[in-house]
Amino acid sequence: MMNNKEAWGTGMENNVTIKDVCRRKVLAIAGSDCSGGAGIQADLKTMTAHGIYGMSVITAITVQNTREVIKSEPVPPDIVAAQIDAVCSDIMPDAVKTGMLFSEGIIDVVSQKIKEYNLKNIVADPVFVSTSGSRLLEPQAADALKEKLLPLATLLTPNIPEAQALTGISINNKSDMLQAASKLYEITGTNVLVKGGHSTEDSDDLLYCTEETAMLHTSHCCDMENISVTGNGREVWFKGEKISTLNTHGTGCTLSSAIACGLAAGMDIIEAVSLAKAYLTGALQAGLDIGQGNGPVDHCFSIPANLAMSHLL
Repeated sequence: MMNNKEAWGTGMENNVTIKDVCRRKVLAIAGSDCSGGAGIQADLKTMTAHGIYGMSVITAITVQNTREVIKSEPVPPDIVAAQIDAVCSDIMPDAVKTGMLFSEGIIDVVSQKIKEYNLKNIVADPVFVSTSGSRLLEPQAADALKEKLLPLATLLTPNIPEAQALTGISINNKSDMLQAASKLYEITGTNVLVKGGHSTEDSDDLLYCTEETAMLHTSHCCDMENISVTGNGREVWFKGEKISTLNTHGTGCTLSSAIACGLAAGMDIIEAVSLAKAYLTGALQAGLDIGQGNGPVDHCFSIPANLAMSHLL
């Protein structure tokens, strides 16, 4: 498996330097997590770890820690819209990651602004429930999410419970994952990554590609030992290591943000997913142990301690 430095050195579009990558910009549209492990906070940490300039639009204030979500308060849709206007009228993002959108009103304005600014490289993480089990999307907003926002995305990143909620298909094995991914593609017309972290078998992820994505992909910079391609190139399985840890708070946010960073840097979807999955694996393996419940991953594991603290030495 490539490390982060090797990945960013090989996985970028032609003639793009590391300095150029640091000028790339990603906008996260999601909820705030005051404990720092998920949501906007996880997004910005991930972007910083990848050398990307991160920006944020906050959709909800959550009162939570590693044990539970105590309360959620949505931001008024007009304030969400104003935040997007403020960013995009001045600093156009190279990619966008959406997470917790909470209500139909917020979904409406985010969808409208994506079209108004013709935003590209959109990674939509369809957040329904927190790691601790609290609902982060109003029940009546699910249809709006499917019909208005998800079809605008470049890539959807549901976990198994989210894929079940979006399709009505019970997922118990890889065949079910493929069926759900295929149905989500039929509903939205876009690329779908069904994440396998909730699987009892392994942690393999399935990317169901559009024909265009399958044709565009070049395998020269991917860790192909951990990737298998079937279905005329449209079904891509990413092998995943099952890591024994309770500290999984914010893993979905982290993965989708890392993918958005890859797309902003000029990677194709398969490359971006492969390298994001390697990054998340490293962040889980680092063994950060914070809090009394499901703690966060170590977003900064790839930043050498002597570099991070050099200003104090």
